[in-house]
Amino acid sequence: MAGCFTVSIHAYAVMSNHLHLVVQVDPSHAERWSDADVVERWLRLFPPRDTSGEARARKSESILVNAERLATIRARLSNISWFMRCLAEPIARRANREDGCSGRFWEGRFKSQLLCDERALLAAMAYVDLNPIRAGVAKTLQASRHTSAARRIAETKQTSAAFNGPLQPIAGALAPMASISTSDYLALLDWRGRQIAPHKKGRIRQSVPHVMQLLDARPERWATRVKAVGSGYWRVVGECDDLVEIAKRLGLRWMKGVGFAARLASSD
Repeated sequence: MAGCFTVSIHAYAVMSNHLHLVVQVDPSHAERWSDADVVERWLRLFPPRDTSGEARARKSESILVNAERLATIRARLSNISWFMRCLAEPIARRANREDGCSGRFWEGRFKSQLLCDERALLAAMAYVDLNPIRAGVAKTLQASRHTSAARRIAETKQTSAAFNGPLQPIAGALAPMASISTSDYLALLDWRGRQIAPHKKGRIRQSVPHVMQLLDARPERWATRVKAVGSGYWRVVGECDDLVEIAKRLGLRWMKGVGFAARLASSD
């Protein structure tokens, strides 16, 4: 799906009754696609019922000659709501077939948060990758099935370039957003995971990864930032000034997380 949309996946965790994604969306990327590229991606998502090459060609031509329809599809391939729709619907249909039932599968519409900077991005990625450990269903990153962390670890075992190279998205063609290496990110995860997992008790300041110097002067505050992705913030994750500015842009007088971000800043 990331190959069809203007989306890159930076982290994911599939749990027993929900899933988490950290995604990057760039609508301007779709403007560089040719009309044929747009149609090809759309038909990968919604192929005609007749699977013959002739039927696919007819469907493709009918879209290409309809400028309004083509513009609508191009916009949808840059839209996070359409991305989530195309992800959620097949899962719901398959689950209902397996259970022999019909009706709503998901509890409700997805929830999303805007990540304002690299620190917010990395905190959200860590929050997502550590979900199985926090929930007690895994004891190590390697054992955290269906997470981007486990996938990254598997890839680093195959090649040292993946371990020492820059932190890349798991999928998608957009440029990387993080400036740290994969090894630095995995060190951050391991350090934070040892604070969460009961069998890995340790003091916060023990074996603090050197990359922490780039993210936060106080390691215990970084742990708070990661935890706050799920509880301290709401629609936006970032610094106090970011939240205030976005609240003004949305016509809001207040946004959940402003006070929390201000307290973090005041603890410098």
